[in-house]
Amino acid sequence: MSHRLFEDKAQVSAYKRHRVSPPETIIGAIMGFLESKQKEKPFTQALDVGCGSGQGTVMLAPHFLEVVGTDISPAQLEVARAECHPANVSYRECPAEELPFPDGSADLVTSMTAAHWFDWPRFLSEACRLLKPGGCLVLLSYTMDMELRYRDCSDRLNAVCAQFYEALRPYRPAHLGPCSRLLYRDMYESVPFPDKKWCDGVQQWCSMPLSRFMGIVESFTSYQLLLKRDPRAAQALSHGFQSRLLELMAVSSPDTVVDVATNYFYFMACKPAAAD
Repeated sequence: MSHRLFEDKAQVSAYKRHRVSPPETIIGAIMGFLESKQKEKPFTQALDVGCGSGQGTVMLAPHFLEVVGTDISPAQLEVARAECHPANVSYRECPAEELPFPDGSADLVTSMTAAHWFDWPRFLSEACRLLKPGGCLVLLSYTMDMELRYRDCSDRLNAVCAQFYEALRPYRPAHLGPCSRLLYRDMYESVPFPDKKWCDGVQQWCSMPLSRFMGIVESFTSYQLLLKRDPRAAQALSHGFQSRLLELMAVSSPDTVVDVATNYFYFMACKPAAAD
């Protein structure tokens, strides 16, 4: 079964406020891949599995008649439904491994920064069942090692970031292994479709207050698990991290704007148009 995380409403709210949305460039690449494989339009249905608060789900709305976001967490779906979203977007509570949709009904099955929480062999089997011939499966995520850029101290900032990420490593859930990219690579190799493509090194820069960057790293699962185990230790780690960054930047306000890079990877796979 899926790992049940992000159930706490406070954590869900923080996740919604701070987490970044998938880059438009990746959404464009996904649609380009699908359009090259499936000529009939309009595309009928996209399923966004493990949709969380729906940040990626709504980005698919212009391209499909219907987009359904699914998640196992009622708290996540409550936030998603409360947000203003296009009329063709809806949400449904269900496990990733038991998706209540007919065989061959979906043009696209995707999961954005969530598939590592699934029982992924079962999920991949469901995705294969749900896709139309010529439909596409796309799984994407990003690495924890976000980068900072600020004036002439970027290298020193990123050295401090690396120390912070390393301090969180012991609290990383064991099933994820040492690197999420390796887990997704295993998924990629397991997809039975011959027509598939691995994409790596997609970097998105955006400007934000340092306080938002702190909110992002505090929403990491490893930090949240440390926070539950030892709140004082987690808060001391976060406070010390922010203080060192401010010192290097020679500023006092966490509202100071920095550039933040997120490093994405993903794969796309097309279900054969006819059974072998």
